[in-house]
Amino acid sequence: MLPSRFEEPARPDPDGAVRLTDSDAALARLSAVQKHYLSDPFIRHFVPRAHLQPPRPPLINVGTYVRSEGIDKLVERWFVFAEQEGTQCQIVSLGAGSDTRFWRISTGPRKDLLRAYLEVDFAEITTKKAMAIRKSKELSAVLGKPEDISIGEPSVLYEERHVFERPPPTASELLALLGPYLSPVHPTLLLFECVLVYMSPQASSALIQGFVDHFESATSAQGGHGVLGGIVYEMFGLEDSFGKVMKSNLMARNVSLPARIYHGEALTLRDIRRSYVDPVEQERISHLEMLDEIEELELVLGHYAITWGVKLPGNAGAVKAHWAAWDLEPYSTAGEDAD
Repeated sequence: MLPSRFEEPARPDPDGAVRLTDSDAALARLSAVQKHYLSDPFIRHFVPRAHLQPPRPPLINVGTYVRSEGIDKLVERWFVFAEQEGTQCQIVSLGAGSDTRFWRISTGPRKDLLRAYLEVDFAEITTKKAMAIRKSKELSAVLGKPEDISIGEPSVLYEERHVFERPPPTASELLALLGPYLSPVHPTLLLFECVLVYMSPQASSALIQGFVDHFESATSAQGGHGVLGGIVYEMFGLEDSFGKVMKSNLMARNVSLPARIYHGEALTLRDIRRSYVDPVEQERISHLEMLDEIEELELVLGHYAITWGVKLPGNAGAVKAHWAAWDLEPYSTAGEDAD
């Protein structure tokens, strides 16, 4: 062994700090579940020593609840429209991390509407997640026998409806990798939860445009009429004094935000909590923990936003459901017919 002064210095890992944010999100969700804000029997399998983890502060638990409530409702509405269309749908989760959505869908009432579910993330995260699945009978039972779950390149885990992929360096290579699993004639939803903010505007634009181009060319070649939608959850309004503190705290953890954080049609978590959560639910969660600093909660929730949009095919008249109406419903109209 060479003396320490001759050892090759460790190469910097620019993505290491970003990968750690997945642990933060998993711990936050676990805490919200343990405190009964959310119901998710699967998250504990992705948090080491879950039963020993201390709860997060009420402010984080409430924020996690509102984030989940908003995204879950949009995904549910996507399935409603797919059902009206009389077809299955597909979901591609980029930067999926420890998300449990696949298992929640696959064990719920919408499971037969799911044609494919693809997750993309760093190799370290997908490998760790695949190993957790192999160790858990509850998770692996949804995919099949544990011995049938394989870890390898480039697909870490494959089942008829679920694929893990290790992300290649460019958007075109990613589409080449995912393309064989995606059908251009089925409605496809892209999920970006705290992903694009860590990318440059050029890289994120190229990624989204790549999916648009892929579906346009594929539907044209195959005569399909697939619908492409997207949900983005990111930090928002970071140029005010509070936002600058948020960015400073992230920079202290070596997490930079190269993206320009602009939002068009979007709702902050503050908006969602005020107008898009059923009053009965508001009352229920208000009794779970004491939360005195409502102003601080409002300030934090105002700096996170959910944005969504849908791109219809050129022959949009061929689709049956009114996809342009895909939206997050205020609680006063929630449950009404999606038409």
